[in-house]
Amino acid sequence: MPTVEQTIPRERASRQQIAAFLNHKRIVAIGVSRNPADFTRNLVREFRKQGYEVIPVNPATDELDGARCFARVHDIEPAVAAALLLTSPAVTESVVRDCVAAGITHIWMYGTSGAGGAGAVSQSAVDFCREHGVNVVIGECPFMFLPKAGFPHRVHGFIRKVIRSYPR
Repeated sequence: MPTVEQTIPRERASRQQIAAFLNHKRIVAIGVSRNPADFTRNLVREFRKQGYEVIPVNPATDELDGARCFARVHDIEPAVAAALLLTSPAVTESVVRDCVAAGITHIWMYGTSGAGGAGAVSQSAVDFCREHGVNVVIGECPFMFLPKAGFPHRVHGFIRKVIRSYPR
C-alpha cells in the first residue's frame, strides 16, 4: 500500500485548468459529509453563496442542507460536466471512474494546497483522468480561487504567491 506521500502528485494545476472548472456553474460535490460542521459542508455552502448549483453525492443520506443528495453521480439528471471530489484518496480512483462513465469532463480533487495532506488526490486517479482527456485540478483548495471566499483564504493565496507555489 502506498504512503500518503506516494499518492500526492508533485505537479499542480494551472490557473487555466482552475478557471475551466470554475466556469461550470452546475457542479457535483462527491463525498460531502453528513456532519453540518464539516469542512466539506462549508465549502459547498460557499460555492452556493457564490451562485453555483451544487449537487451533493453521498450514498449514506438522501438530503444535505435542504438539497436532494444522490447516491451516485450516474443518478443525476440532467448530467453534470464538473465534479468536486471531497473523498479520501482510497476511493478517489473508483469515484473518478464513475465520473468519466457519467460523462464528467472536469474534476477537481480537493487538496490542502501544500498543508501536508492528500485531500482527495491519488496518483492513479490523476493518471486515469489524463488518459481519458479529463481536465483535472490536482490538490488545491477551492476556497483560494472563489472570488469572495473571505479574508483567511485571500491571505493563504497571497502567502502561496510569495513563496511561489501559487498556480500559474
